[in-house]
Amino acid sequence: MAGHDAARIETVPGGHRLEGTAVFRHESGPAAISYRLDLAPDWSTRRGLLRGFVGAEMLEHEILRGPDGWTLDGVAQTGLAHLLDLDLGFTPATNLQQLQRVPLEIGEEADIKVAWFDAGAERLVELPQYYRRLDANRYDYRGFSYRATLELAPSGFVRLYPDLWEMA
Repeated sequence: MAGHDAARIETVPGGHRLEGTAVFRHESGPAAISYRLDLAPDWSTRRGLLRGFVGAEMLEHEILRGPDGWTLDGVAQTGLAHLLDLDLGFTPATNLQQLQRVPLEIGEEADIKVAWFDAGAERLVELPQYYRRLDANRYDYRGFSYRATLELAPSGFVRLYPDLWEMA
């Protein structure tokens, strides 16, 4: 999808904060979504806030992970309590926390299941992701029907998602 995303990560008291804004073309029309993820010291997700629009529809969501699992705008998302990470489908920035939480040495691999949410979605779904570290900056990646070699920038953010996104 054509668009832009600007994100930053900072260490804050009690963990980390990932925030950014994605502006892109969606099947429903132009989209602009600001997001913020509050992360624990171990990089697991505590909360996600999203605000913006997709086409003519305004979007505002709060996603929480608590001891009983995930909620989306206060509604329990069943069957996802075992998941630690929130991955937003409209930004490559939310691969960062999984790779920080599960650091892989070159040659190591991991299956990391995440709670996945995309623009226009009505609920969270489980997304199995596979990462295998190829070298200092590249990972073999699989998620849903997508497979590619992801390249990371020195910041830890994905620099290249082949055929989907590239950092300027």
